[in-house]
Amino acid sequence: MDYIQEMRALVGSRPLILPGVAVLLFNKTKTNLLMQKRADNKLWGLTGGFMEPGENFEETAGRETFEELGINIHQLTFESIFSGAELYYKYPNGDEVFSVIAVYSGICESDEFKLDEKEVVEVKYFPVNELPKHINPNHQTVLKRLGYK
Repeated sequence: MDYIQEMRALVGSRPLILPGVAVLLFNKTKTNLLMQKRADNKLWGLTGGFMEPGENFEETAGRETFEELGINIHQLTFESIFSGAELYYKYPNGDEVFSVIAVYSGICESDEFKLDEKEVVEVKYFPVNELPKHINPNHQTVLKRLGYK
């Protein structure tokens, strides 16, 4: 059982404050952003997820990228950190969170991915000025604050 499942067993679906990461993965020319369609809500989003106990943000970024896409990412650049009421989200199962999101960027050296199909159903590069319409609300907030949408 992972940390969030353990916490949910104690508090149910009440709002939790959860630290995590979002990773902007660009192609080699930085003109296209890799996005993934989530299995749970069918929305597009960034690679990332919540921190496990004892991890730092960079470790979380590396673990989540490997778990979701099956790739190792190197040379991440810290972009910003976001928190607040705008980052409230209610999952389809009723779980509520206020996210604290550390955002990193990096170049994706691979076009071959091994997706965690429990979390990700599709990945696709989008031109940075033509991102999809149906984006996870928290990631949409992050992208907007960074000037991408």
